[in-house]
Amino acid sequence: MAASQPAAERLTDSLKDAVVAAVIALALFSGLIGIRTTADVGGLGLNFRWELLAAAVATVFAGRFLLNVFVWRTDKPVTRLFSGPMPKIPGLDKLGVIAGPIMLIAAFMLPVISWNFFGQQNRYIMDLAILVMTYIMLGWGLNIVVGLAGLLDLGYVAFYAVGAYSYALLSTKFFPLMVELGYAGPGIMDWAFWVSLPLAGILAAFWGIILGFPVLRLRGDYLAIVTLAFGEIIRIVLLNWYEFTGGPDGLSRIPRPSFFGIPFSRGEGGFADFFGLGYSPMHRIIFLFYLILILALITNFVTMRLRRLPIGRAWEALREDEIACRALGINTRNTKLTAFAIGAMFGGFAGSFFATRQGFISPESFVFMESALILAIVVLGGLGSQIGVVIAAVVMIGGFEIFRDLAEYRMLVFGLLMVSIMVWRPRGLISSRNPSVYLKERKAVGAEHVAEGRG
Repeated sequence: MAASQPAAERLTDSLKDAVVAAVIALALFSGLIGIRTTADVGGLGLNFRWELLAAAVATVFAGRFLLNVFVWRTDKPVTRLFSGPMPKIPGLDKLGVIAGPIMLIAAFMLPVISWNFFGQQNRYIMDLAILVMTYIMLGWGLNIVVGLAGLLDLGYVAFYAVGAYSYALLSTKFFPLMVELGYAGPGIMDWAFWVSLPLAGILAAFWGIILGFPVLRLRGDYLAIVTLAFGEIIRIVLLNWYEFTGGPDGLSRIPRPSFFGIPFSRGEGGFADFFGLGYSPMHRIIFLFYLILILALITNFVTMRLRRLPIGRAWEALREDEIACRALGINTRNTKLTAFAIGAMFGGFAGSFFATRQGFISPESFVFMESALILAIVVLGGLGSQIGVVIAAVVMIGGFEIFRDLAEYRMLVFGLLMVSIMVWRPRGLISSRNPSVYLKERKAVGAEHVAEGRG
């Protein structure tokens, strides 16, 4: 009897703990799951979903009870127990050597494959590919700040917004004003995107420097809070400065990009007429895909080149230990400012592309969830890993589309997948931090001569 007493007490305690967890879940889920507002003729109504609420509470109760009985009573941590059955792939860190060229070839061939095999879904596939490539470019831009320099930035969407609004304002207000005053011809509107693209990146980099100065002495959570506040300040300014930004109404009729001055229009002088092709609206979509692909590849190329330069090595030193970085004589102020500026510049480029692709922008497109999503792509892919960002962006953005029909459960499944990846690979999918510069071993010449002489 005495031998069975500890087990009985453990079972009783497990039941009590599960009941407490179920009560907490009932209080939390009542407003989130149990009650839902609906629109009807008379106005807003309430839809009570007691069955769904009961299922969620029962799941919490059963899960908590099973964890108490079978997991937490052992001496092994839960994460270690869960990560045990997961496959261990030691060569995953070298995945980029093989997967990189394959993904690049697949990306260039995607329009041809989509055109020939997907038929009516061709437009959907290409739009999804453009969206994925946009987030890959944003992830690579943020990876400079977070992955290489180690600066936690929760307001990266602000630079995305600066780039988008820069192009929108230049193309809808500044260039038409120049044409009206006679300082430029009407043909400048066909080149609006190509003229505005570098300007959008420069303006975003300028705002990156402005953000960098107040946070030079901040690290960790304090840095994250300030960058988060900066992103919200930009959004609130865009929302309230109605005369300049359009406020909540946003900016519309943003010019579409041209093929280096040749518009994608039907009839004489258009892209199809110039190249002797039959007109198709897919020409512009395919061009947009290749445009964002090239912009993303430029981002990756510049990042990889910078990593091998002194500034890139300074970023990595700053990420590993800021105090040791200062002791080595590295100017941490300039190092942080360059990381913020270059990362913001690529965010501005992506924002300019977003504006010309959508044709309409508003402050609602640049909320905090966008920053959180981009940061999640960088963290899950692996800090400092370029190929990891690509894999994470494809999985996450593609995953959102797979669960589009299950809107109520999409974020739940998304959260469970994130937790699973963090348990399986705590430092991200591609977690290696290979140094940018290696010291080659060199044999002592004198020793070789001595050995030869003795021989």
